[in-house]
Amino acid sequence: MNVTQPIRILKALGLAIALVVLSGCASVYLVDNQVQSFARWADQPGVKPGTPVTIPQAPQIYRFDRLPSQREGKVAAGQDELENLATLALAKVGWTRAAAGTSSPWTVQVDASTLRLPRAPWESPYNGYWGGYWGPGFGYGMPGRDYVVTGRGQVIWMPMYPPMMMESPYYKRELALVIRHAASGKVVYETRAAHDGRWNSTNGLWSAMLDAALRDFPAPPEGLRQVNIEVPR
Repeated sequence: MNVTQPIRILKALGLAIALVVLSGCASVYLVDNQVQSFARWADQPGVKPGTPVTIPQAPQIYRFDRLPSQREGKVAAGQDELENLATLALAKVGWTRAAAGTSSPWTVQVDASTLRLPRAPWESPYNGYWGGYWGPGFGYGMPGRDYVVTGRGQVIWMPMYPPMMMESPYYKRELALVIRHAASGKVVYETRAAHDGRWNSTNGLWSAMLDAALRDFPAPPEGLRQVNIEVPR
């Protein structure tokens, strides 16, 4: 037998295995999230210090509440879509959106932002400029700028280099969901999820971040934790 023949067979076998693995992974992608949640159900009005905390069990009714900056123009349209996704995520934990004109014991505020970078943070800035843009909701990048205008109006200078090759954008996303006692306005639950990667903005990605943020609701563990969600392609 030719000495190189077993080597060819092994290479062919390895290639076949790799193709099988890749084909199996191609149907989903992983959204890895850094999540931190804070439950403060004891802060409800009428709860005396030392009283055992009563965590509201499903089903519960809520309505969305918005900041003034979330109520106008394109931001409002993006907020509509984000709240629709949050409605589906909250339904999974037994919380239902109140019908129009109906009172509810809880309010929910949801916010999302995107920072678009021309490349991953560990890639060389000399392959192009280094900059980015934080935007509300589903956010868009602002290529060619040497500064960043944040969602809160702050201006941050960033160096810019002449592009030398095609960009491969990298995104940093954050999502926050806050639940308040409707009558008093007191915050009783806060949860945040952060994800970064090369995936473009899709409803599936934001839904995964919402599901991650609501993992272990309404009694989450303390501290920062990683929550991975698989999303169909």
